[in-house]
Amino acid sequence: MKIAILDDYQDCVTRLDCFRLLEGHDVKVFTNSAKGVVQLALRLKDFDALVLIRERTVLSRQLLGKLPRLKLISQTGKVSGHIDVDAATAAGIAIAEGVGDPAAPAELTWALIMAASRKIPQYAANLRQGLWQTASINPELNTLGTLLRGRTLGIWGFGRIGKLVAGYGKAFGMDVMVWGSEAGRDAARQQGFREAASREDFFAQADVLSLHLRLNEATRGLVTAEDLDRMKPSALFVNTSRAELLTEGALEAALHRGRPGSAAVDVFEAEPLPPDAPLLRIPTVLATPHLGYVEKDSYELYFRAAFQNIVDFAAGTPKNILNPAALGR
Repeated sequence: MKIAILDDYQDCVTRLDCFRLLEGHDVKVFTNSAKGVVQLALRLKDFDALVLIRERTVLSRQLLGKLPRLKLISQTGKVSGHIDVDAATAAGIAIAEGVGDPAAPAELTWALIMAASRKIPQYAANLRQGLWQTASINPELNTLGTLLRGRTLGIWGFGRIGKLVAGYGKAFGMDVMVWGSEAGRDAARQQGFREAASREDFFAQADVLSLHLRLNEATRGLVTAEDLDRMKPSALFVNTSRAELLTEGALEAALHRGRPGSAAVDVFEAEPLPPDAPLLRIPTVLATPHLGYVEKDSYELYFRAAFQNIVDFAAGTPKNILNPAALGR
């Protein structure tokens, strides 16, 4: 099969151990993103299969209609709204889903919480400039970091990642408070964690608030400016899930108002994030370039499943197909 692997920003996929699964196939790896339907269609029109790295490329109905040779989309992890599944099915394009693991995004979440709370990036950057124990040359921002022990960790979404982060918080001596679906809150209580009395109290009480929700029509724009306005001026807001969980522009405006006092984010509405993005100009923001799943063990897991799905499809034994109706077209 002629296979395209899209959006390998770090040009690392060919160095993975699992890449050998594609031996014998004609594989092209794209390390830069194409923008717009026309440019993507020209790039992808000759391929039989595409390997998508999470949601980095959107496959719309319009684009899929311009890819007559395409037979298979092999997704790393699960499909999350970036593929028009109905259009793919109608065109006879099978979609194979992969697997994931919560450890890497949970660990990154905790790394961001610790780094932001103790102002590690600021101190480290200023040390290279000859400034000792200086978080900022701005006196208003040159404040001390804070301990996590004894503070309240708010977790919205008690799924696989949220459960791990709750466990980290407990290990660090934090008061863990959970909000989310009724089923999630019930599960949290059964594991000994505290349920917030209300959504309003959840935002008002948290010293650190971390989102761990799936993005869907019910959760898009779920976190509002009013929610953020309830947070403490000393609170840290953390988002390693999806930027679209917040009302557009709400976080930037809230940080300018000083509630919450700081934020640590790994996800953005436009990715890759342009260097002139307003969020990057706010000094109380710690931003990382969507690294939640970007580490070697996770890549081996994600891509091994995606490549094996291609091997099985090419052998006439398709597995893990999200839209089996496409196979008969």
